[in-house]
Amino acid sequence: MKTIFVAGHAKLPAGMAANHISESLTLTLEVDRKYGVIVDASCTLATEHGRSFVKALLKGYSLQDGVEEPAAELKTGYLGKAGNALEASLKDAHKQYLLHQ
Repeated sequence: MKTIFVAGHAKLPAGMAANHISESLTLTLEVDRKYGVIVDASCTLATEHGRSFVKALLKGYSLQDGVEEPAAELKTGYLGKAGNALEASLKDAHKQYLLHQ
């Protein structure tokens, strides 16, 4: 297999719809082994629209380049309550990726 599966987790803020299902947000990334490029992404946001938006936003970034740029995209592009949790889960996924390297 030419990809790896990386997961990151973060605590959700109180009062969110997704919080009724779980207190944490999970972000999963399918990453090209050789170049570290995110080829697919998923998260546990409550709406399909939100999940699709995050997926489209993250695809194409390389974890080998760090997560500053995709994190900035999340910060400016996603304006919901889960923004900080998304950023934290991305950083956690990046940490897991680096541990694998």
